[in-house]
Amino acid sequence: MKTKSFLSSIIAAIAVSILTGCEALNLKPISFITNESFWQTEDDVEGALSGLYVQLRGAAEHDLYILGEARSEILGPGIGGSGGYDIYYYNTLTQANMPISWIRYYQIVNSCNLILKYAQNVTFNSEESKNRILAQVYTMRAYMYYVMTRTWGDLIIHTDPIENTNSEVLYKERRPSSEVFELIKEDIEMALSLYPDNALGEQRAMWSKPAALALKADVYLWSGKRMQGGEEDFKTALEALNAIETDQLELLPNFTDVFSYDNKGNNEILMSVRFQDLESGRNYFQYMWIHSSAVPGDISQEVKDIIYPIGPGQCIILPSEEYRKQYTNDDTRKAGTFLEIYSKDEETGENKFYMAVVLKGKGLVRDGDRLFMDDIILYRYADILLMKAEAKNALGQDPSAEINEVRKRAYQETYENHIFTNGTIEENDAAILKERLLELAFEGKRWWDLVRFDKAFDLVPSLREHKGEDYMTLFPIPLSTLSVEPKVIQNPGWDK
Repeated sequence: MKTKSFLSSIIAAIAVSILTGCEALNLKPISFITNESFWQTEDDVEGALSGLYVQLRGAAEHDLYILGEARSEILGPGIGGSGGYDIYYYNTLTQANMPISWIRYYQIVNSCNLILKYAQNVTFNSEESKNRILAQVYTMRAYMYYVMTRTWGDLIIHTDPIENTNSEVLYKERRPSSEVFELIKEDIEMALSLYPDNALGEQRAMWSKPAALALKADVYLWSGKRMQGGEEDFKTALEALNAIETDQLELLPNFTDVFSYDNKGNNEILMSVRFQDLESGRNYFQYMWIHSSAVPGDISQEVKDIIYPIGPGQCIILPSEEYRKQYTNDDTRKAGTFLEIYSKDEETGENKFYMAVVLKGKGLVRDGDRLFMDDIILYRYADILLMKAEAKNALGQDPSAEINEVRKRAYQETYENHIFTNGTIEENDAAILKERLLELAFEGKRWWDLVRFDKAFDLVPSLREHKGEDYMTLFPIPLSTLSVEPKVIQNPGWDK
């Protein structure tokens, strides 16, 4: 973000992000800037929009990833212990130990609602500028509700800002997820009608029309599979993906280049959350790196050159064996996603697997330190191709072209050994789901992919014994939330 924009975003975040949605609803906001005095100029609205992206970064640095992937088969305990994350990958969540609430997401929703209300009364330099801002806000609100409804199901719906402590405004019953999806889809359509062009957002870290179309496809694939939307929803998803028209999107020739700190906002990215040296804190990738005290003394120089400097690595959530064994050795994504570290067995003298670290988010090395500030990617072109394959397959069409485009880059010289050929819908779905695993691991997609494809109870080891307990596809609402939300009841199955 620009320096001026970032400074204004901090002020805006304090001024307009009134605590909403759950634990903080009963706290009266205190601010030296009031809504009446703040919303005066286009710069004020721009500052509030920047503040919105700062709030999104706060969600993406940890919680968004945990909700989207941690309960899948990808993660396991590290050498440094579990750090409490075992409740996710072992699926031992309860309403008492669930640490993530929806407050952060409702705060972002409330900031969206404030901008949508007050921007209407501000004079802009051009209608295009106004529409581009409003389009981003509608997209952001849709995305927040989409994250929440996939996580908790039914939701409280707020489309107006909360600006006082009136209990009738603060405390509401949850509405069915079908109504939440209606709002999500309405917001996306409103956003798409407002974007003035197909330009990708600044630094590809702001919502744009192509990114909103990717979100639309994502939403309709979910409602098509999980909410009986069926063929019509799959058609809508495919139409949205086909409508992503820009010559600035492509698969980069080398998989690892997509995630390089020095290559942020590259031509594969549609939408990412920007993390920047001297501007933001660290993100979840620090938990997936080795801790300095855990480095074996006999590792090779090649491995040392990769993992040093270590920085604040904690090695508490790491790639599981269940996940790692899915790759073939000629898949370039394997070496680009994680590094297996071996140490000599004291008895046999043979190399023995020690641990693995994630390479996708290895960060920036500066002044002898490692800073985990890689962007968090929400949508990229490989994801678009695989969603298109998914939509085509659901409609009985051949998904080979999209799958093979992804595989060409992955296998390079040995691609001829991995050409995908069309099979049954079930066989194709299995191939698409696995391709998404190999391509998108550690990008916060896997848990929601497993739920969408209805494969969580088949592919997650800790859930196989729970097959039939479908309530577990949602998360429990924390007791801390229920204690201050008199009209909210626990998700069925989690109330014990």
